[in-house]
Amino acid sequence: MERLASLFLPHGFGQNRGVIAGLAACGVMMSIVASASDLMQDFKTGYLTLSSPRSMFVSQLIGTALGCVIAPLTFWLYWSAFDIGNPDGSFKAPYAVIFREMSIIGVEGLSALPQHCLAICSFFFIASLVINLLRDVTPKNVSRFIPIPIAMAIPFYIGAYFAIDMFVGTVILFVWERVNRKECEYVMILLVQLPQA
Repeated sequence: MERLASLFLPHGFGQNRGVIAGLAACGVMMSIVASASDLMQDFKTGYLTLSSPRSMFVSQLIGTALGCVIAPLTFWLYWSAFDIGNPDGSFKAPYAVIFREMSIIGVEGLSALPQHCLAICSFFFIASLVINLLRDVTPKNVSRFIPIPIAMAIPFYIGAYFAIDMFVGTVILFVWERVNRKECEYVMILLVQLPQA
């Protein structure tokens, strides 16, 4: 969602202010989406652990209030102590470069993309729709062998470290299901996320 904001919003602000408007919109959308995602994940964890929804909500409010104070102080500490954004330093900030380039594309239009980029993106978009449709219409014994396009896209988007962790967790889950399926059902979600922790 934040990538869409950084792509389409800058176009209306013109050449000079468009990049800054795109980055601001991207930052706001990123914080909203991250907060909503964390909230839903916490409520899911609360549901699985049989916690009270009211106590979960109060905890979220307290955490949000503390975050409003702690997050800017932590950012200021890092900003003043380390060289953030230096391509040769320890804190490279690769997402900053990605979002800035997306805002520049939003200002300059799709003509700023490489020559066949839009055609390749369109092809893979249509291919993912066809693969998803194929998964939905084929019988279950066949569809389980058809890959899920979004699952294949995650390593390209997030990075290989996440895919490796998920692979290790999935292999552990697969073996455990073969050994003791009933016991595995209780801890399945935690087990798949274990290598990530």
